[in-house]
Amino acid sequence: MTPLVLVVTLLTTHTPTGHSAHALTLDAGPFVPFAASEFRANCLSSHRAGNDPIVFPNQPNVSHIHEFFGNRTTNAHSTLQSLRSGTTNCQPTADLSAYWVPTLYKNGVPIAPESVIIYYQGIHNAPQAVAPPQGLRIVVGNATAATADQNPAARWSCVGHGASSRDFMNCPPGSKLETYLDFPTCWNGRDLDSPNHKDHMAFAPGLVCPSTHPVVLPRTEFLITYPVNGTGLTLAGTRNGVNVTTAPGFTFHGDFMNAWDPAELERRMRDCIRAQRICGTNGNPI
Repeated sequence: MTPLVLVVTLLTTHTPTGHSAHALTLDAGPFVPFAASEFRANCLSSHRAGNDPIVFPNQPNVSHIHEFFGNRTTNAHSTLQSLRSGTTNCQPTADLSAYWVPTLYKNGVPIAPESVIIYYQGIHNAPQAVAPPQGLRIVVGNATAATADQNPAARWSCVGHGASSRDFMNCPPGSKLETYLDFPTCWNGRDLDSPNHKDHMAFAPGLVCPSTHPVVLPRTEFLITYPVNGTGLTLAGTRNGVNVTTAPGFTFHGDFMNAWDPAELERRMRDCIRAQRICGTNGNPI
């Protein structure tokens, strides 16, 4: 068996959701063969609220409505310390991170995700990758996009179907709506945040981190499945400075505050990412 066939076999056998095929597309770069390198957390929706501790810290009920995953205590006042003192509905429980996206609505009714999987993937330079630093904050996507072209991060698809779109898909009966959201993999090595919550991070064009952001991190990826299909879909968002629940699908975005247990995170970096192995939620190679 050739190395490339081995990689594809590993990727396509460990998950039947279609994530495996996506794992072969690398952020802002062409396809090249690479060894499988991944660990994950399985999370549930914890709560929804008009809070955003990254964009509107210490300002409760100022943001549009977000769906929060993982850490049950996430609110407008959340910090690394408060998250580390909280609890999580993720497996493993060592992941106390906060994750959130705008709430999805169908015909005006909020819809909680059926499944949320948070992947951490070594998609380039995996042997040199380091653990995301404690307290790292990242926002990806464009919540105020006026057109689909203004938000390359948005990507919707239907479970069991190959097509995707930056705006909502009209999924057929028997299918479900899903979305992938990929975070950048290059860190400037200094800042846990930046004024726009993006500039301390960068994508890796050509699979090489830019000199301004030389530190390689695993790619954080959300795979969210919603128990809906058909039409009538909207997002919570901000349009013309007003918080609404009628934003289009191409405004999808996501946020991440890292609060993993440091020892457990480093173990996964060593045994999964740098070792180029696929691991389960327990951090052990599958």
